[in-house]
Amino acid sequence: MSKERRDDKRVRLPLEMRWEGKARKHTARVYDISSSGCYIESIAQVEMGERVRFEVQLPTGIWLPLQGEVVHYQPDMGFALRFSDLSEQDRDTLAWLVGYVRDG
Repeated sequence: MSKERRDDKRVRLPLEMRWEGKARKHTARVYDISSSGCYIESIAQVEMGERVRFEVQLPTGIWLPLQGEVVHYQPDMGFALRFSDLSEQDRDTLAWLVGYVRDG
């Protein structure tokens, strides 16, 4: 049985997101999110370790700019990001989002 590697609880929710890859701009959907990372459903190709700058549309309609490093990639399915360089405000916003979804 595999051990869960994540330290933070992830919640599932569909959030629209947009990001710019090496060659063009992409739109995709966040599948799940935590205060430390997220999984993106996308057929776009990424590389392990690649840094991605992106924006996630919160339930309030506001776009939250974030960045992360690709830590897992499944071709034609999606990729996981570990957030990097989060400000205290970003951390607070992510904690609010996780709580908002978890508490319904």
